[in-house]
Amino acid sequence: MYGISGGECPVYGKMATALKLMRRSFGVSSACRDLVKAPIQVFGVEGRYAHAAFSAAARNKKLEEVENELQQAKKVIEDNSQLLAYLTNPIVKRDHKKGTLQVLLKDFSPITVNLFNALAENNRLGRTLGVIGAYGQIMRAHRGELECVVTAAKPLTEGNLKQLKESLTGFLEKGQTLKLETKIDVSLLGGLVVEIGDKRIDMTVKARIKKLSDLLMEAV
Repeated sequence: MYGISGGECPVYGKMATALKLMRRSFGVSSACRDLVKAPIQVFGVEGRYAHAAFSAAARNKKLEEVENELQQAKKVIEDNSQLLAYLTNPIVKRDHKKGTLQVLLKDFSPITVNLFNALAENNRLGRTLGVIGAYGQIMRAHRGELECVVTAAKPLTEGNLKQLKESLTGFLEKGQTLKLETKIDVSLLGGLVVEIGDKRIDMTVKARIKKLSDLLMEAV
C-alpha cells in the first residue's frame, strides 16, 4: 500500500498485538493465527489498528457495517472539534474517555466500539481519523476499487470527465474498477493533478510556471 511467515508471524506481529487488545469483544483465541490477511497492507500505527479491525470484521462478516459506522464516527468528530480535543487531551483519564465513547457509540457494533476502546487504552485516539482512513483504503482494495483523485483549477465538464475516465482505465488491473473523485483548487491556474494509486501526475499551469522559473534561476 503480505502473508504470515513462520511460527511467530513477524510481519504481522504488531497488527496481532493490536488485535489482542480487542480480543475479548471479538472472541479471538489466537491473535496471530486468526488474523485475516487484507488485500493490501497499510503501514504505521493507523495501519495496524485498521488491519486488526478489518480482520475482526471479516471473521464476523461485518466489513461494510464497520465501514459505515467508522464513517459516521468520522463525521461526528470532524463536525465537533471540541470532542476530538477532549478525547486527545492527556489530562483526561482514560476511563472518562471510554465512558464518553460508550455513550457516543451506544448503537454501534462491538467491533467498532472495541476498536475505539483499544485506541483509548493506548492513548491513540489522536490517530482516529487516520485509522478510519486506513480502514477505508483496505476496504476499497477489498472491493477492487482503484482510487483516483483529480484536482483541477475549475469544474470539469461531462465531456472532460468522460475523456478522463477513458484515459485512466489503462491504469486498471483485471477485476478493478475506477473510483474517481474530483477537487477544485483555483491556485493551480489551469490543467490537472492526477493522483491514482501510488502515482501522481502534475499537468498544471502552476507546475509548468514553477519549472520555467527554476530553469531561469539556474541560468542566472
